[in-house]
Amino acid sequence: MQIGIVGKPNVGKSTFFSAATMAPAEIAAYPFTTIKANKGVAYARGKCPHVDFETQCVPRNAVCEDGVRHIPIEMLDVAGLVPDAWQGRGLGNMFLDDLRQADVLIHIVDASGSTDIEGNAVPQGSHDPVEDIEFLKNEIACWMRGILEKGWDKAARQAHQTGQRIDAVIYEKLTGLGVTEAQISAALRDTILDPNPLKWTSEDMLQLMHRIREHAKPIIVAMNKADMADEETLARLKKAADGMAEPTCAEAELALKKAAKGGLITYQPGDVSFKIGDGVQLSDGQKAALDKISSEIARFGGTGVQKCIEKAVYELLNMISVYPVEDESRLTDHDGRVLPDVFLVPNGTTARELAYKIHTDLGDTFIRAINVRTHRTVGSDYVLQNNDVISIVSRK
Repeated sequence: MQIGIVGKPNVGKSTFFSAATMAPAEIAAYPFTTIKANKGVAYARGKCPHVDFETQCVPRNAVCEDGVRHIPIEMLDVAGLVPDAWQGRGLGNMFLDDLRQADVLIHIVDASGSTDIEGNAVPQGSHDPVEDIEFLKNEIACWMRGILEKGWDKAARQAHQTGQRIDAVIYEKLTGLGVTEAQISAALRDTILDPNPLKWTSEDMLQLMHRIREHAKPIIVAMNKADMADEETLARLKKAADGMAEPTCAEAELALKKAAKGGLITYQPGDVSFKIGDGVQLSDGQKAALDKISSEIARFGGTGVQKCIEKAVYELLNMISVYPVEDESRLTDHDGRVLPDVFLVPNGTTARELAYKIHTDLGDTFIRAINVRTHRTVGSDYVLQNNDVISIVSRK
């Protein structure tokens, strides 16, 4: 799974990325600071089953802190997007190519209105950030349409003559974008189009690409610099994002993580408050900075960075956490580690599909599974539930 961090230049994408991953990224107040995509690892929180089973886990792929698993997710911070990027303007081609394998996008918007559509600094409030939401969606849809249109007449004519399903034709042309046939089929059902694909206009194809993008690369808007935005602007942004938006203060999150790493405060990502470390003496500047951050996160119920990540994973992608084990009585793997791994899988995943995700051979030799919580044997078509602990039984 990969989360793409997107948006126009100079809105705080690299700050958000650094705050989410603590990975180094060049941060500056001018456009195109990011030239090459930065990669890092962010984390989605989930309740660890060791609490329910009254045991102690020995994590391998996801750290457990106070009963909370921090599940790793790859994050990509790409170059900023400017108008007509789909035609190659600015760093558009690089930006869009970097998005090919992203499963979900976090769109960083400067809610304070202090950057214009090109990403240049302007007086606070002089640019309407609502414009940025449709702008980015349109750029991605135009880019996808450009890929589809190459050789389209020939492919559509052949499909029309042979009776080949048009969703299969589109899938072949968009296969490098991480788009599935099921997502294309769903998008076609959502779009009113002529039955004959040869009659589709450029606008028809653009609307179809919008629908495919909604299914294949859903977007949550991070209303960044929210502390400098008024409530009316935040409400308009959330409405424009169809409710899928969170106020964020990426600079505050980055500062809190650095302070926690330095031992000044106690803070976990997603917390709505922090605590000054026992015996820690802060300078006047540190006190002022932390007081300001404290008021910001009190206003928004946190910095919003972790909320964006988890909404992207659990709501937009509809993922659940599953814990496979080999020994159902001891909750261990073959090395004796208790609840060692956690997998994020789409809601609706079956026991056999989980087996294949663990290892191809395990899926091929699947016999049955055991739901460790209920001690019941389940079949290959058992639909996994969030926080299931599952033991796969296979032919040795």
